[in-house]
Amino acid sequence: MIRIGNASGFYGDRFTAWREMLDGGELDVLTGDYLAELTMLILARDRLRDPDLGYAKTFLRQLETCLGTALDRGVRIVTNAGGLNPAGLAAAIESLTIRLGLAAKVGYVEGDTIQRPDALSANAYLGAFGIAACLDGGADVVVTGRVTDASLVVGPAIARYKWSRDDLDQLAGATVAGHLVECGAQVTGGNFSFFTELPDGGHRPGFPIAEVHADGSTVLTKHPGTGGAVTVETVTAQLLYEIGGPAYLGPDVVTRLDTVALSPDGPDRVRVSGVRGTPPPATLKVGVNNLGGFRNSMTFVLCGLDVEAKAALVRGQVEEAVGTDGLEFTLARTDHPDAADTEAASALLHVHLRHGDKARAGRAFSAAAVELALASYPGCTLTTLPGDATPYGVFTADEVPQDAVAHVAVLPGGERVSIAPPIRTAPTSEDETTAGGGATADGPTRRGALGELVGARSGDKGGDANLGVWARHDAVYEWLRDWLTVARLAELLPETAPLSVRRYELPNLRAVNFVIEGLLGEGVAASTRFDPQAKALGELLRARIVDLPADVPTGPTAADGVTR
Repeated sequence: MIRIGNASGFYGDRFTAWREMLDGGELDVLTGDYLAELTMLILARDRLRDPDLGYAKTFLRQLETCLGTALDRGVRIVTNAGGLNPAGLAAAIESLTIRLGLAAKVGYVEGDTIQRPDALSANAYLGAFGIAACLDGGADVVVTGRVTDASLVVGPAIARYKWSRDDLDQLAGATVAGHLVECGAQVTGGNFSFFTELPDGGHRPGFPIAEVHADGSTVLTKHPGTGGAVTVETVTAQLLYEIGGPAYLGPDVVTRLDTVALSPDGPDRVRVSGVRGTPPPATLKVGVNNLGGFRNSMTFVLCGLDVEAKAALVRGQVEEAVGTDGLEFTLARTDHPDAADTEAASALLHVHLRHGDKARAGRAFSAAAVELALASYPGCTLTTLPGDATPYGVFTADEVPQDAVAHVAVLPGGERVSIAPPIRTAPTSEDETTAGGGATADGPTRRGALGELVGARSGDKGGDANLGVWARHDAVYEWLRDWLTVARLAELLPETAPLSVRRYELPNLRAVNFVIEGLLGEGVAASTRFDPQAKALGELLRARIVDLPADVPTGPTAADGVTR
């Protein structure tokens, strides 16, 4: 097997994780995922200010603390921290090695940049074969730009086992492994619905390791003595994160998530097997970031009686002061009746303004809100100070033919190796959605929170959100599969009612996944939702009180293997 660890799930993740992973036990490869749609926007703005930037600067500081250790132990490093400037990060690493008196060989992958004069950035999601070429060329450190997150694991597995593009099942299995570890501690108990059941209560989960085998099967684990847990349920939760239908599209393979089998393999070990793959599409996804304009927000506190009338007064006053164009009002009824303190008696009125005119969205707006302090509703106060507008980005997804992208691996000696696109491709087709039966429990029921029986994990994909819900037992899944329809989701989460929602069943995982189109508007950077990345959507659903079947088991399954 090849032991591939992960030390970063996003730009801003635990700084010490690189050192912890290197010191914690045996590894062959250590990866770091830094890129997300919002991160690409941040890096694009960095590069506007300084053309030499455009990469994740934090990674350089982390590498400085542990590069010598990685070289001494023969652990190779693979990261997408190169962002919009992988060549620039590679050069910075080479300078770092000289300063540290080390002899690290650095390779990098380029070709993801798509020329779009009207865009702030446009990048194709490359596959894993460029990473494998750099490793085959002797690189100790491989830097990429925008590759798929899973490619950071798939590339080292290709290099180890010499898989070809026709080894679709193996590539699919490694893709699942990459998807599981890409978000770091999120697969070892981080953000887990049943965190109170973890041995350390979810206090400080360790980072994950994928033991990838030659047939593409994997065992997910973590270093001994680290926090959190690796169980079938923690792995299920991450597998449901930011997915769509059962066909998981990638540049090297389409991975069939409905073939994934999970089974315990000992304490803090879960085996992932049975994954099947089909030929990839003939196109690559392209993430495009543009500046959407400028935004500003002010929040009014509405305490006590007549909350709706107070909100209406503020709305009318603000609209009269700055006009209605681009204004958005959200009233959060956080108030409680007959409360004994101000905070418990107060609701929050969030006022957002998005506009192409920076001056209108800036002080003109925030000052107009502040000027109401002595001339509006009784008890008027704000939680925000007047401030200037900030730019926001808009994310859209596009595609280009695979053969239109110059995917290149730059080896440590400077040799440039062109990575040919796959010969075998297949047209993409939308997975069939499922309706569910809409049934209610046949036997006795009881009122309770849905989360007593199910876990959930949710997240963002551009302007869409996904919401995966899994059952803890077979009997619960039999009920959940029929009961949790799109219509019932709309009842429980009313904000989804006017939107297009796709529903998919994943029986192997005892799960149902929903894709809610347009919930996040123009993407995370532009969203004005209280939960702009839909991270809490699953927990909101779990908190709803419903009629639960009374004769089904609760708690984890005996086979899930949580070690206390």
